Amino acid sequence: MARNPRRDLLAGMTVAIVALPLALGFGVSSGLGAEAGLVTAVVAGALAAVFGGSNLQVSGPTGAMTVVLVPIVARFGPGGVLTVGLMAGVLLIALALLRAGRYMRYVPAPVVEGFTLGIACVIGLQQVPHALGVAVPEGEKVLPVAWRAVQAFAAAPNWSAVALSLGVAGVMLAGARWRPAVPFSIVAVVAATLAAQLLHLDAAATIGDLPAGLPAPSLAFLDVSALGSLLAPAVAVAALAALESLLSATVADGMTVGQRHDPDRELFGQGVANLAAPLFGGIPATAAIARTAVNVRSGASSRLAALTHAAVLAAVVFAAAPLVSAIPLAALAGVLLATAVRMVEVGALRAMARATRSDAAVLVLTAAATLVLDLVYAVIIGLVVAGALALRAVAAQARLDEVGLRPDLPGGHSDEEHALLAEHIVAYRIDGPLFFAAAHRFLLELSEVSDVRVVILRMSRVTTVDATGALVLKDVVEKLNRRGIAVLASGIRPGQRQALESVGALALLRHEGREYATTPEAIEGARRHLEHAGLLPARHHPLPAPRPHRIRKAPR
Repeated sequence: MARNPRRDLLAGMTVAIVALPLALGFGVSSGLGAEAGLVTAVVAGALAAVFGGSNLQVSGPTGAMTVVLVPIVARFGPGGVLTVGLMAGVLLIALALLRAGRYMRYVPAPVVEGFTLGIACVIGLQQVPHALGVAVPEGEKVLPVAWRAVQAFAAAPNWSAVALSLGVAGVMLAGARWRPAVPFSIVAVVAATLAAQLLHLDAAATIGDLPAGLPAPSLAFLDVSALGSLLAPAVAVAALAALESLLSATVADGMTVGQRHDPDRELFGQGVANLAAPLFGGIPATAAIARTAVNVRSGASSRLAALTHAAVLAAVVFAAAPLVSAIPLAALAGVLLATAVRMVEVGALRAMARATRSDAAVLVLTAAATLVLDLVYAVIIGLVVAGALALRAVAAQARLDEVGLRPDLPGGHSDEEHALLAEHIVAYRIDGPLFFAAAHRFLLELSEVSDVRVVILRMSRVTTVDATGALVLKDVVEKLNRRGIAVLASGIRPGQRQALESVGALALLRHEGREYATTPEAIEGARRHLEHAGLLPARHHPLPAPRPHRIRKAPR
């Protein structure tokens, strides 16, 4: 991707406009206040941009991290949260030095989707007290706290707060469908603030005074005697920061051509950011998928965009603190309610639910555990259940070998292989189950092919495909297509179609008739494609061209 400093600066300013209300809202939700959210966005956002492993990543306070911090604040107080952030930074740097980043890619897609759904529900429930304009009830679990807030509202309704929160959420959701490029979050928050001031809505509580600048770094919060009791929360925070940051970096890679993050360097960057943020009173940070996506869509091509985002927010802290202090808490609750709704991708959830029963079970179980238990426990439970179901499926196929990915041709004749390679065609045979545990190796190996114009995937020996394997296959096809490499498939079994269909992989393979019953037909199709592209001389075809979208039964 070509560097464009002007576009990076514009992208950074766009992300800052989107990030401002989110940073304020997540700071308030964490229990440490709006100032902590802003400090985190500035300090952690800048350091993660410099030391992280992705050119496009934007870091700061996130909803997932807030969910973990609320019970820590309730149990250990603000000083405990700052200490946990410091310890999490050390753990993240240790993970980077141990080169543990590569293992995060093996988290199955249903676990990720269930995790995201559960977080969205928790974030939405956390906003209920501020959205209703009542004091936040004591407690660690969001369901009982939200219910007590509803009871308090029923006893003394605050309709101005409800109107502000629903108005902001409604403007954001409607605006995102109407004009996705416009940052409606800041527009809605400004409108709500003006309405509260002009209409003298005294019942709408505001953020309150903010300091006009960053606080001086300090370790006064550190209590060495409490380190032992804070170790478990620190492990949870570090695990969440690692998981969310690497998932966000993977999303950013998938949205671009030619960008690839370094997972171990990304963990190091997040570790440095979390070491520094608590010194200034900031909460633990991680990469933010939504803000990273805005950064990519705004045309960012380097770390300058994320640094600009942090600089703009720093300018807000120094120059506009009095204006920011007048924002109603109900307006920020509306921002986070809309954010929670937009986190839920109905299409992805439907795809996971339709892929296989095992994928649907893992998704539901992970989401329920996230809502009822703890985020890290939810991921662990999801991984354990997904692994157990995968082993059961493999045992049912009586195949315990990993996915085998190697060039292969009918009969295995080396002269025919060399002839095809001379025509810029390569055929790969995939053996065994295409599960989450091996699917990403498949992606890395296949997406790196070069000097090839057509790739043929021979799938007749694939025993089982889960949702993660299907998504990886789709990702491979999209990456190769973007590089001008056509992907053909042969021998797809009936039992594999449901998972491939649910995520849209079959639709890509059927494009222009690129799905074939046998490998010889696929080879003929590859040659026809090259002829149409002017890369091979026209010749007579012994096999007729297959009709697009026609499904043939794979040979037994």
